[in-house]
Amino acid sequence: MKRNNKALFALALCILCANPVVCAQGATEDKPKAEAHTDKVTPLKVQVLVTEFDGEKKVKSMPYVAYLNSSESHGGSGRLRIGSRVPVYTGKDSGMQYLDVGTNIDCRATHADAGSFHLELIVERSWVEGEVAAAVGERPELSGPFKEPIIRQFKTEMGVTLRDGQSSESAQATDPLSGRVSKVEVTLFVLK
Repeated sequence: MKRNNKALFALALCILCANPVVCAQGATEDKPKAEAHTDKVTPLKVQVLVTEFDGEKKVKSMPYVAYLNSSESHGGSGRLRIGSRVPVYTGKDSGMQYLDVGTNIDCRATHADAGSFHLELIVERSWVEGEVAAAVGERPELSGPFKEPIIRQFKTEMGVTLRDGQSSESAQATDPLSGRVSKVEVTLFVLK
């Protein structure tokens, strides 16, 4: 009897599959497929130049380059991190703490009108400059004052719209203690 049930089931399956209405309901190949939207991706090179002046004299010039791909619908982003860890005496339990100093750049590019790109940038820079004498505390193995570094900081968030090869001075700030002026210039290149 089990063999007859299997044979009847197989026969019913063959009849159902031979019926064009049943087969058409299960088939999806006949339906038109939606065309996939091709999103144009543009490779970009973004150069950020941070220049520091003491009066009219250029003291430092630091170029940074980030590469990113920008698509028409989603834009593109890139991050750049470079720096060092600087030991700082905390005075608490005669311990040391390490502070990150260096440059952080976050960049986002989106397509704008007629071949131009809108860049959103965050440039954050910190550096060690000079030192201040600090008491060592209860550490007999260290005699005399411990030199504490001065950590200076500069941060800007900006938005600029540029075409291939264009530059823009995007930020300028004066350090209130040293009087030095920091300038940020951004240049965009479309890579072929």
